[in-house]
Amino acid sequence: MTLPKEKQSVIPVILSGGAGTRLWPMSRKQYPKQFIDITGAGNTMLQLAAMRTHSFGDPIIVCSEQHRFIVGEQLQAVGITPRAIILEPVARNTAAAIATAAHVARGIDENAIIAVFPADHMINDVSGFTKALEQGIEICQGGYLVTFGVTPDKPETGYGYIHTSDKPVGNGFEVNRFVEKPDLDTACKFLADGNYLWNSGMFMFCADVLLAELNQTESRIVENTAQAIAVAKQDLDFLRLDPEAFAQCENISIDYALMEKSDRVVSVALDVGWSDIGSWESIWQQAEKNQDDNLLIGDVISQDSSGCLVHSHEKLTAIVGVNDLLIVDTDDSLLIVDKKASQGVKQVVELLQQQGRKERLHHRIVHRPWGSYDAIKNGERYQVKQLLVKPGASLSLQLHHHRAEHWVVVEGTALVVLGEEQKILAENESIYIPVGVKHQLSNPGKLPLKVIEVQSGAYLGEDDIVRFEDIYNRE
Repeated sequence: MTLPKEKQSVIPVILSGGAGTRLWPMSRKQYPKQFIDITGAGNTMLQLAAMRTHSFGDPIIVCSEQHRFIVGEQLQAVGITPRAIILEPVARNTAAAIATAAHVARGIDENAIIAVFPADHMINDVSGFTKALEQGIEICQGGYLVTFGVTPDKPETGYGYIHTSDKPVGNGFEVNRFVEKPDLDTACKFLADGNYLWNSGMFMFCADVLLAELNQTESRIVENTAQAIAVAKQDLDFLRLDPEAFAQCENISIDYALMEKSDRVVSVALDVGWSDIGSWESIWQQAEKNQDDNLLIGDVISQDSSGCLVHSHEKLTAIVGVNDLLIVDTDDSLLIVDKKASQGVKQVVELLQQQGRKERLHHRIVHRPWGSYDAIKNGERYQVKQLLVKPGASLSLQLHHHRAEHWVVVEGTALVVLGEEQKILAENESIYIPVGVKHQLSNPGKLPLKVIEVQSGAYLGEDDIVRFEDIYNRE
């Protein structure tokens, strides 16, 4: 199948559903690695992914419902307006996510090419990456499915591999097979062979070709994702898929569902300084280090130490006489791990889950669509927070059954609804919200509003909120 170039647009599709458990304590379930400036570069990985593909157009984003406002805000901050933000009601791996994006892309342009990228990859050579995408476009126009394979520079056991043939298609080669993560001896043989590439998880297809091919191997995914879109609901800037239809999709990757079964797969080689940033060790390996082979991010002093990564923004951290350590300090947790054991961080997160620890879920600073709050201090029957409300934003009209609150305005102007009354509070003014009384906090000004909130009561959990009105359509 050959489609005319002039009628085809390229739509980037960014998959933003990763958990990043091996990058704890910075990456957490409610704020995973793709939303963090984890390398100190100045932008989050989601922002970088959207920025390096923006020359092809505004993207389609696929993410979970709980991350929707983070995605919108982060892309707005870099001047990118997504064509769609698709909310997955449940996680169903990459086959369902990509099929859904392909349906949406065809609704935008029936001849669209989609270029699919995870949100949590790092690429150093953006111009080389763009050139590879342009090569992929030409191959897609011949009706092929393109996978981008990374040229290996070492015998890596942490990635799957793509074995390419000697048969060229454009600037790529037909794929013989996909190979699971090998042991070290096998990885060494792959490196020496020269026809093996790391499987990057990045793809490009004509949307209609993808759906036609996938319909031959996993037809229910094509059918269920089409149904999930047919009865989807538009909610502000978000497309809410039908939960029942989407949940019927098999939980399977696009590799297993299609790429390993199709005879129309072509791989384009990437040699662009790629990393999937899967662990703190991989960040250390990828980054530019100082003369002592250290990567120091934040307020860090190093003395007689080498081969270390130290990430510390909350406080001064000093290392003396240590080697090959990964040290990550956040507002509520400290990780110290031998570099060789960095994969074991995932087991720490599993232990936190077993113990029901909140440090697995979120940071001390929790982001909300109206701004954020910082849980400054927790004690028995009391809690102190700093609320930061964006200009024009409002918390929901709500009440609490178990806690009272005191609000003190420290910066900006607050509009407060308390029962049937409305009040304006300026800096250094305060108000008391009794248990069981409806209330709402808004920022009517053009500057951020900062409020110190003191909660008191027998139960202070975040689930003690009864919402009556909410401009963000939260339950």
